Amino acid sequence: MKTRTTAAVTAALLAASGAAALPAAAAPPPPKVSDTLDLTMLATTDLHGRVASWDYFRDAPYSDAAGDRVGLASVASVVDEVRAEVGDDRLLVVDNGDALQGTPLSYYYAVQEPVDETGEVHPMAAAYDAIGYDAQVVGNHEFNYGLDLLDAYTEDVDFPVLGANVLDAATGEPALTPYTLVRKHAKGHKPVTVGVLGLTTPGSAIWDKATVEGRLEFQDMAEAARTWVPRVRAAGADVVVVLSHSGTGASSYDESVAPPENASDEIARTVPGIDVMVVGHTHLDRPSQVVTNEVTGEDVLLTQPYRFGSTVSRVDLSLAKVRGRWTVESTSATAIRTKDYPESQEILDLVGEQHRTTVDYVNQVVATSAQELSAATSRYEDTPIIDFIQQVQTDTVDAALDGTAYADLPVLSVAAPFSRTAVFPAGDVSVKDIAGLYVYDNTLQAVTMTGAQVKDYLEYSNKYFATVPAGGTFDPARDTGAGGTPDYNLDLLSGVRYEVDLSQPVGSRVENLTLADGTPLADDAEVVVAVNNYRRSGGGGFPHVASAPVVYDEQQEIRQLLIDWAQERGAIDPADFWDESWWLTVDGERVS
Repeated sequence: MKTRTTAAVTAALLAASGAAALPAAAAPPPPKVSDTLDLTMLATTDLHGRVASWDYFRDAPYSDAAGDRVGLASVASVVDEVRAEVGDDRLLVVDNGDALQGTPLSYYYAVQEPVDETGEVHPMAAAYDAIGYDAQVVGNHEFNYGLDLLDAYTEDVDFPVLGANVLDAATGEPALTPYTLVRKHAKGHKPVTVGVLGLTTPGSAIWDKATVEGRLEFQDMAEAARTWVPRVRAAGADVVVVLSHSGTGASSYDESVAPPENASDEIARTVPGIDVMVVGHTHLDRPSQVVTNEVTGEDVLLTQPYRFGSTVSRVDLSLAKVRGRWTVESTSATAIRTKDYPESQEILDLVGEQHRTTVDYVNQVVATSAQELSAATSRYEDTPIIDFIQQVQTDTVDAALDGTAYADLPVLSVAAPFSRTAVFPAGDVSVKDIAGLYVYDNTLQAVTMTGAQVKDYLEYSNKYFATVPAGGTFDPARDTGAGGTPDYNLDLLSGVRYEVDLSQPVGSRVENLTLADGTPLADDAEVVVAVNNYRRSGGGGFPHVASAPVVYDEQQEIRQLLIDWAQERGAIDPADFWDESWWLTVDGERVS
C-alpha cells in the first residue's frame, strides 16, 4: 500500500501528541513561478496478464504479423525513457484495465496457486508497481476470478484501482475508489493537480453474472461521469483525465441490453469538464481521436493504446495560468511502439520465478494424440479438434443430468473457433496445447431450448459468412467474418446435423436441421444445450440463450475439463469424438 510522506507522518504525530509544530527555518524567497507548464501522461490498456513478451502457448518469444512486442517489461523501458526526458514531476502513468486475465501466467496465479490464498504478490501487481503507475481502472476481466482475487490485487498495488460506476449492491455506494488526485510540482511552477476518474464497461454484469450478481451493480458510465466529473473538479483538479475501460460505438452483446457497453465517445460528447480520455476494451490501435463536447464546444482528446502493451500512448498537455488556476490549452497524443524498446531486465527478474513456474506448468504432458489435429480451418468446416471440445462439454453435462428430469433430453453442445493457430501435435499433448485451443477462462453451463430457438440461434450465428451467389465460389479469406464478426462469435453446434446455404440471405440459411440420429428437430422439441458462461450471459447477443432456463452450472472451467478429460484417458483419438455433422453449401452444393 502507499506510504505516507515524512511530512504527513510528522504532522500527524504532532497533532496526535498535541505538540505545536516547530517553526520552519528561514528559507530564501521562492523562485518566480512561470505561467505555462507542460505535462506528459503515458497510458496502457488491456495488458491481459502479459509481463514478458512471451507466448506461453508456443513456449517461445511473442511474435505477430506486425512484429510487435508485448508486456510490461517493454512498457517499463518506454516509461523509463520518457521519465528521464520530462522528469517525474511532469509525468503521469496510468493503466486502463484488463490486467488480471489473458495468459497462463495470470491464470496460474488466479487458479492453480491463487494469490488471494497464498499471499504471494500477483505478478502483474509487482510489475506495475516497479514501473511506477499512478492509477488504474478495473476492466471487465478483473472480475473473472472472483472478488477475493480482485481485492488481493488492489491490496498488492501501490496505486488506487478505480471504478466510479462499480457500486455495492447492498448500499448503492461505490465499491471501488471513484477517483484520485495526483499532484505534480515541477520546479519553478506552482503545483498542478490532475484528477483521474475511473469508469468501466457495465458488461461485467452480464459476462460475470455468477461472480458479481447480488454483490456489485454497474451504473451507466455516462450517468456516473455526469455525477463524478464535477466532483473531481470541485476537489481541486486542474486537469481531468477519465480512464474509460470501454470502446466507442458498437456493443458485443445485444444492443437492447442497457446500459451501453462502449460509451467512451458518448461520455466525451455529452459530459462537460473532461480534458483527456483513455479508451480501451476493444483492442484497437487508435492513438488519437477528438470528440467535440456538445455542452462546451471544447474538444476532448481520446487515446486508445494498442492491446497487450504493444503501444504506450503518450499524451502531451500544455497548461497555462488563467485567473490563478491552471487550465489546459492544448493536448496531443501519439503511440510509442514498444517493439522499439528492450525489455527491462529489472521487470523480468522481478517475476522470473513466477514465469518459470508457469512455463513448467504449461509444458506438462497430459495425453498422446493419435494424429495431428489443427484448428486452422475450423471456422468454415467441421474439424476433429472442435469436436473434442464438443465431446467433453456433452459428456460433462450428460453425466451431471443423469437421474434428473432432463436425463432423457438430447444434449447439444456449442463451441466457437477461438484460435486459428491451435494444434494438437501427433504424440505428446501438453497443457499449453489445450490452453492454446481454448484461450478463455469460461465456465460450462447448460440450458434448455426448443427446436425453433436452436434454429434461430444457428441463423444468427451464421451471419458470420458473407453471401455467395448461386454458381459462385466460397473463398474463406473473403467470405468469413462478414461485417467484422469475430471468429469467437461463430457458434458451431454438435448433437445436430445441419447445412448452411451461403447463397441464401442471413436468417434463412440453415437447412436440413436434424438431431444426430437423423430425426428432424421439431420446433417444439426440447433439448439441452451446453454453452459457456459468456454466451449464456448474453455475450455476442445470440437469441434466446440468455433467458433460457439453466439446468447445469457447476462453475467448472471448460479449459480444465478438457485437460482432465485428456489426462484421464491418456489419449486423444478422433475416432472417439469426431462426427462431421455440419457443412457449408452454395445453392445446395457442398463447399469442398
